[in-house]
Amino acid sequence: MSKIYVIHENDEWTVHLTKRLEELNLPYELWHLDEGTVDLTKEPPKGIYYSRMSASSHTRNHRFAPELTGAVLAWLEHHGRTVLNGTKALSLELSKINQYIALEKAGIRVPKTIGAVGKEQIVKAAESLGKTPFITKHNRAGKGLGVQLFHSIDALKEYLDGPAYEEPVDGITLIQEYIKAPESYITRAEFIGGKFFYAVHVDTSKGFELCPADACQINDLFCPVGEQVEQKPKFEIIDDVDLEQIATYEAFLQANDIAVAGIEFIKDENGVVFTYDINTNTNYNSDAEARAGKYGMLEVAKLLGKVLESEKALVSGA
Repeated sequence: MSKIYVIHENDEWTVHLTKRLEELNLPYELWHLDEGTVDLTKEPPKGIYYSRMSASSHTRNHRFAPELTGAVLAWLEHHGRTVLNGTKALSLELSKINQYIALEKAGIRVPKTIGAVGKEQIVKAAESLGKTPFITKHNRAGKGLGVQLFHSIDALKEYLDGPAYEEPVDGITLIQEYIKAPESYITRAEFIGGKFFYAVHVDTSKGFELCPADACQINDLFCPVGEQVEQKPKFEIIDDVDLEQIATYEAFLQANDIAVAGIEFIKDENGVVFTYDINTNTNYNSDAEARAGKYGMLEVAKLLGKVLESEKALVSGA
């Protein structure tokens, strides 16, 4: 029987989807690709495939899951299987350099960025950038890994020579201009089926860890016992979006064969928009969704159901 195959490496981020698939009575199978084989002598099972492979898999001791997934996706596409977030999406998920090049090609503004390998080259790149403050980040990251803010070259050198320095898994460190926003938040636009679903403000006042998944949060809405402390939620779904900007993002996703993604951007003090991250393994915040009455994983499950039905109709009509 044809079914939905979900490719992933993180059970905590996948259970929210499987619950929705079961709610809709959709047949599915999970492919957890932290390890495995790719048998090129065989054809893949009939069905549709949805990849949720993450750039941060190495932080869960799944170092080669993206490489294995890349091989599996190539195998699936070679045999003409329907794949949502296939090889093009994975290429962007695993490299911010690839993201920025693709975004600039589409006419979308990104922060000035230089990639470097080696501590000496990182310093030279920061000097060449000629802007302070600046940030560093990992080329293959996720969850804000490796993001550090520096106000001087000396501070960067001290970090690189100290115990806090963490080498990127692919060896490439990005040095990027710091975009100062008038308010401490970034915006993440969510797209499902290549179409805009909603946008969410993410409060950045407490740092750069921006993963929206519930498992990534620590006491997000914590209140001490016996006290009523009003605190602005870290994640808040909003209605006010630039429709022209959203249309540009939708065209970008279509050009790069990306079905499901979150795109993060920030406005500087002059109102200029900079896009700095595309997450093709997007997660959703349950508290923000409950307040807004919008549910991303339910929408993804519905999308997968529609694609599966279209696939069945195509096969039966062939």
